[in-house]
Amino acid sequence: FAFGRTLNELVTQGILNPAIENIFPGIQLYKHQSDAIELGCRNHSFIVTTGTSSGKSLTYIIPIFNRVLNQGGHRGIKAVIVYPMNALINSQEQEIDKFRESQGDHFPVTYGKYTGQEDAVARQKIMDNPPDILLTNYMMLELIMTRGLERGLRNSILSNIEFLVFDELHTYRGRQGSDIALL
Repeated sequence: FAFGRTLNELVTQGILNPAIENIFPGIQLYKHQSDAIELGCRNHSFIVTTGTSSGKSLTYIIPIFNRVLNQGGHRGIKAVIVYPMNALINSQEQEIDKFRESQGDHFPVTYGKYTGQEDAVARQKIMDNPPDILLTNYMMLELIMTRGLERGLRNSILSNIEFLVFDELHTYRGRQGSDIALL
């Protein structure tokens, strides 16, 4: 992989908020990452297709964090990240946890999982205080968009969403394909 612009260069060019360098210290970006990050920060859609462990997640996480930092405390779900499996959600949550832990009590981004794995208390906590980033799967997103119980989450998404990410997009057919296409 060819190396891309550094986070510092993206900050200097006015693309990224300076706080990004503190949240993601020492990260060397590949070209596909820096190009995608710039597109995301400039409100353009993009698709990243590259090998496993080549940093696809950073291509959308950094623009999302950047937007949250630039908005300065505006509450509501700004990003919905949809994964095909709960194992990927759990893995992504652990990665974000590492960035949060490096910042201590001053982490500026809120996030939460909304899957069938969480109990009613955990889901209610998210409904009562929607995070900046919602990590979920196709089935739960469909429930959020259709059930009365999740009306508050749905309203938060519809009022604030700026990023809709489908991680690990696959080809789906039949009913599942139709459901995902409608989402």
